[in-house]
Amino acid sequence: MRLLKTLTLGAAALGMALTATAASAFEPSKPIDFVIMAGKGGGADKMARLMQSIVEQNDLAGQPLVPTNKSGGSGAEALTYMNGVNDPDHSIMVTLNSFYTTPLRQPGLKVDNMAFAPVARMAEDTFVLWVHKDEGITTLDEFIAEVKKRGNKWVMGGTGKNSEDNIITDHLNEAYGLDIKYIPYKGGGAVAKDLAGKQIQSSVNNPSEALGFYESGDVVPIVAFTNERLPMFPDTPTHNEVSDGDDFAYFMQRSVVGAPGMSDEAQAYYTALFTKVYESDAWQKYKNDKSLMGDLMSGEELSEYWGVQIENHEKILKASGAIK
Repeated sequence: MRLLKTLTLGAAALGMALTATAASAFEPSKPIDFVIMAGKGGGADKMARLMQSIVEQNDLAGQPLVPTNKSGGSGAEALTYMNGVNDPDHSIMVTLNSFYTTPLRQPGLKVDNMAFAPVARMAEDTFVLWVHKDEGITTLDEFIAEVKKRGNKWVMGGTGKNSEDNIITDHLNEAYGLDIKYIPYKGGGAVAKDLAGKQIQSSVNNPSEALGFYESGDVVPIVAFTNERLPMFPDTPTHNEVSDGDDFAYFMQRSVVGAPGMSDEAQAYYTALFTKVYESDAWQKYKNDKSLMGDLMSGEELSEYWGVQIENHEKILKASGAIK
């Protein structure tokens, strides 16, 4: 009888523990604010809307993800918005490297990158130097010679001021004694469109942003800023292959972060959600088709990755004179 009573009490305690665990687990109770730290049509925007469709088509979340583009101030608009949301547990954001550079350039924003919840790094995106086919340029040497000839009349379009595209442009100017004029846009889609329309002379768009115009034959890839050739462009050399000693590769994070103040339970929920997205056939196909690199990263590992990247970008921005 005593044994039966003990077993009954033990079962009751276990049931209470399971109930408490279930009660503490997070489930979204309203639509999820899905902020995109860039304009429409660019790599971040395309990635976010694909992830939204994967979640929706596979019924992975109890509430919809609602994408909103906030591209102002090279990501300052998005960072400031996320820093002040009233409901951190229902607010997530797709980031790029302006997640590092904008707080460094604009300390007045009072945004602490490391206060954001590390949900999931879905990939690292790559960069390619593009020119219009009518320029007749097919090699880095030809590019350098033509740009030197035109001086600051040569225009590079890119997403945002002191952004990833700006960093690569600054490197090209410094490494090769060029005077490329950089014009910031709100999104990579607009950059690709203007290059195809010959409103600018070059870009360093991600493959996903320029792919349509590449396939139509309007734009030509000159070099990839990667360590190895991209499978999508096997005949396009890396910058390091043809740079005569100027080793330079650069990648951009494609991560999902939670707003500062997000609960541990909500962070765990979103990490599990985007792990499912990452493992989906649709995401893996997108990664392969768009020449995205890098494995899934989350939690403390992602925080440590941010720390290294912030330190690296601080050095880059100081070297270029963007910050002191």
